This record gives sequence, structure tokens and C-alpha cells, in this order.
Amino acid sequence: MPALPTSAVIGVIGAGAMGAGIAQVAAQAGHQVILHDNQPGAAKAGIDNIRRQLEQRVAKGKMSQGDVDNIIARLQPADAIDALADSHLVIEAIVENLEIKRQVFAQLEALCSPGTLLASNTSSLSITSIAANLERPERMAGLHFFNPAPVMKLVEVVSGLATTNEAADTLFDTAIAWGKVAVHASSTPGFIVNRVARPFYAEGLRLLQESASDAATLDALMRQAGGFRMGPFELMDLIGHDVNYAVTRSVFDAYYGDTRFKPSLVQHALVEAKRLGRKSGQGFYDYPREGQREGTEKPQPKFAAPVNTKLPALVVQGANGTIAPLLERAQEAGLDVVHRESLQQDGTPRLYLGDLILALSDGRCAAERAVNEGLEALVLFDLCLDYRSASAIALAASHTTSPEARQLATAFFQRLGMDVAWLTDTPGLVVLRTVAMLANEAADAVLQGVCSAQDGDLAMQAGVNYPRGPLAWADSLGLPFVHRTLTHLQQSYGEERYRSSFLLRRKALSEESFHE
Repeated sequence: MPALPTSAVIGVIGAGAMGAGIAQVAAQAGHQVILHDNQPGAAKAGIDNIRRQLEQRVAKGKMSQGDVDNIIARLQPADAIDALADSHLVIEAIVENLEIKRQVFAQLEALCSPGTLLASNTSSLSITSIAANLERPERMAGLHFFNPAPVMKLVEVVSGLATTNEAADTLFDTAIAWGKVAVHASSTPGFIVNRVARPFYAEGLRLLQESASDAATLDALMRQAGGFRMGPFELMDLIGHDVNYAVTRSVFDAYYGDTRFKPSLVQHALVEAKRLGRKSGQGFYDYPREGQREGTEKPQPKFAAPVNTKLPALVVQGANGTIAPLLERAQEAGLDVVHRESLQQDGTPRLYLGDLILALSDGRCAAERAVNEGLEALVLFDLCLDYRSASAIALAASHTTSPEARQLATAFFQRLGMDVAWLTDTPGLVVLRTVAMLANEAADAVLQGVCSAQDGDLAMQAGVNYPRGPLAWADSLGLPFVHRTLTHLQQSYGEERYRSSFLLRRKALSEESFHE
């Protein structure tokens, strides 16, 4: 079905940040919008706030005053829900309480015409459950915008058990017409983004809890090596630990305690201490409080001091697809690079600097790999989004690696222009284990019919600004490598948390990819 025409009236319930933002999006797209809130005056205040924000854009030369006036003219406040009776689509954006939402939609069903589409902006509640008591649940769906709605591109169109394809397709096409990036999802806990994103936070929290490194260094590595806009601790501080922890608990409980979603004691402690991040002034970092002009100085990442030492020729054994840009970078830095055939059965590449072996992590800790392969001096390095442009890298050494060999590894990567962060010897380091777990969760979402591989990747890029879709990233690394990494992580920890998704395992064994 086509998108709703601009002549269709849009109703929005809830004049808070999300509801007002959704109303603004619809009005900017040309619709007449009725914004309702049961608190007297709240809807008018919401529209006044929209005007103030838009006029700030006028002051910056990004919008004309005429456009602002036209948008505001299309917004109508309403203190009574009866004003929504003639709406063609009503979007609810109120408190995350199942019973309250059910009551609201029961009112709407009695009030609106049978052809009116009903949608909830819920981020965590089941659409199937919200619609269960309706006489016509087939016209009810989720329309999950991301905050702030006028800025964030993604909209998850969520189908409940009864939602018709026609209703979901109309909402999908309408979101596209409103300038959004839309994806289809089924009503399962967390939908796409809030489910697939859990490992981004969980792996960072685990590394911190295990003293692999500090928050500032781990954040820097995710930005400078992984290509993410923010590290997990910066992002959790921005979201608010009460909100982030509650979402994790919600998904964990909804999946009957699946250990993949297990909440962190580290984050729980912050919530108990009311250190909620930016909004409270303290989280993993300290922030200026209201009225303060300056805050405390943000901790800096702990990178190795410069090492000046002569480097021997870099000898490369084995296929080097993923790390080929790193070798090109070494050549451009003036190092001698010598290629030889691999002695490993799987062709896994090894880099030699004299007696020191450098190898890309595969999910094992360096100590285990050194023992298994009979190596004396072994340093593992982390995954990078792009080895040509990455400005930092994480390293870990086996217990038998001498201080001199560690210094040689530091000098090598510094020669390439990279900051070096030494971690305690931990499986999968930072970027690799996070990307592997993100891909694993996305694979399970595809396996369970939550979304397609294409929509899963699109959602993570448009919804949380990932530098690459997790499944596309896994394809580029090779699914056998990702599966092997997860298997090693599971063996290292002895936990179901790191079990490989059956779909990922099957595709790895079949030498398939998610994007054929």
C-alpha cells in the first residue's frame, strides 16, 4: 500500500521529547498534526518548544522563518483525546507501561474510524501484547522512532502477531515519505536495535570489570580502531545508566534469563549510586553540573610511551586478506616487508619481527595460543575497521614474551602512526570480540525472523551510527573466522553467552555469507 497522503491527519499522544519530536516530523512532511497530552497545557508547551528549536535553526541560517511558521500552523494542541477522532494515523508516545498503553489504545479503537492505523512508539514492550485486547489488532503496529526524532533517521516498523502486511507496509512507506530510513521488524524483545546493540555495552563492561583496561582507553580504542563514533562508556553516560540498565534488564528478563543479555554488576552499582551519567554529573566520567562553568578534566587513554628502536624486516607468512592494508602501511612507513608461504594448515597469517610473532587475535588469549602453538614470544593485535586509517590499536602479550619483545611490538605499531594500548591478556581483545558478538546477535535476529540481514545492518547504521553493519562486517572478515573467534571465546570463559548462532555457524561451514 502507498504512504499516507499529506492530506491525512496524524494524531500523536504524548507531548514529551519523543511525542513532540514525532509530531514535528509529521508536520514537516506536510501533514496536519494533532498533538494530545492529558496534562493540561502540555501539548501547547510541546508545540512552543518545537517553535523555539526551529527558530534556532532560522538564527543559524539553516531554515527560513516562513517554513517555521508553516510547520507550526500545521500543529494543533489538544488536551482532550476526543480531538483525535478524525485522525488517519495515531502514534502513541507515552510512558513505558503496558496497562496504560492498553487503556489508551482501547479508547482510540472506540473513538476512531475502523480504517485508522494505530501505532506505538514503544522501545521495549510487545506490540502483540499491547494489541491483544483490541477488537481489531490487525491495524496496530509499532512505529519506533529514535531520540531525537527529527534528527535520527531510523524508524523500526514493528509487526505484532496480528498486524497485517498492508498496515505494516503503509507505515513503512509513510516513514520513508517522512524522510526516514525504515526497516521491518517482528515484535520480539528489543526489536532490532535494542537487541543487537546489547553486546556493544556488555563487552565493554566485562572488559572493565576484568581489569583489561580502563574506560577511557577502551573508549578510545573503539573510536580510533573500531571506527565507532563513541565508545561504550561515553555512550552509556550519554544515554543514562538508569535507561541503559533498564533496557538490558528488560531484554534479559524477556528472554528468560539468556546469559547473552546478562546485566552488568558494574552498571548496576552506578545506578544504585545514582551516578547516571551526564544528567547526574557523574557516570564513568565526571561532567560539569548546572551552574558550573568548568568540569573535572576527562581521563586520557593510557597509551604506551614512544619507543625508539631499530626494527628488523617484517616477515609475513600466510594469506593476509584482512590485514593486507596493515602491511601496505608498513611498506609506506619504510619497513622491509618479506612475504613467505604459511606453515599453518589454515593459512592464518603471522608476522615476524626477528623472533617476535605478531598475530591477529582469534578469540583466544595470548597465553593459551602460545602454549597451543608452541610459541615463545607472541603478541596479539586487535581488529581494526580499516588498518590503513586506524590511529590506535590494542595489544596483548603471552606470559613468555619478554619486555624487549613487547617494546619491539610497540615500536612497530608506533612506526605506523598508531597509538598503542597494552591490555591484560584477554580473549578477543576489544574491537574483535565486540564486533563478533554484535554479528552473532544480528545473526540470531535473522535466524528468528526478527529482520532480514539487510534490515539488521541498516538499522544498526542508521539507528546507532555503527560504522558498518555487523553482518556485512562479519562477511568481510569471513564467517569461518568469526565463528572460530566466538568458539574460542566460549571455550575461554566456559559460558553459553558466547555460543555461536546456529545460522552463523551453518553459513560458516557452508562457506556462505549474509549478503550474497
